[in-house]
Amino acid sequence: MLRYKAGYKFVGGGVHAQVIDFPAAITCGADLDEARRLLVVALIDVAETYLDEGQPLPKPDPHSGDIEMDLEEPIYLHLSASTEVVETPAGVVAP
Repeated sequence: MLRYKAGYKFVGGGVHAQVIDFPAAITCGADLDEARRLLVVALIDVAETYLDEGQPLPKPDPHSGDIEMDLEEPIYLHLSASTEVVETPAGVVAP
């Protein structure tokens, strides 16, 4: 589990959200609850993209912060791995 820091900025009509120490994870929502939910999805999507491309994930920085944010809180990225891979050749129907 990696612990990053989420930042939220209240703007007219919504909430801007980003993972401060993983800058590619960014979104916005109509309110804080929606921004939190969407930021989780953004973090997962960006982390999966990094891993798919063979890029390392940014290291969480417990000292990171952004004075522009109205609220900062931890956001957690849980990773799991599996060795059970089933490959089915094209054209074969699995039972």
